[in-house]
Amino acid sequence: AVSPVMVLYCRKNRLGRNRLGLVSSTKLGHAVVRNRVRRRLRELYRLHKAELLPGYDLIVVARVRAVDMPYAKLEKQYLHCLSQLELLREDA
Repeated sequence: AVSPVMVLYCRKNRLGRNRLGLVSSTKLGHAVVRNRVRRRLRELYRLHKAELLPGYDLIVVARVRAVDMPYAKLEKQYLHCLSQLELLREDA
């Protein structure tokens, strides 16, 4: 079995807008490495914000494989997670 790059949790909030939470444990590496992973995930969220359904809290948990993964593959995984949770707009 292939270990996931990230795990995405979501829960409806009553705010009508989305919020993002990022988790990167010390297993990923030193602070510089963890912050780099968080920056990349935050950028993915920012770029695809318009495609998301509003009113959800998203928690993205980075896994060790996310550290060395090329950005394009990370983006593909992120969008795959969103579509599995049916968080993407139909018109996007």
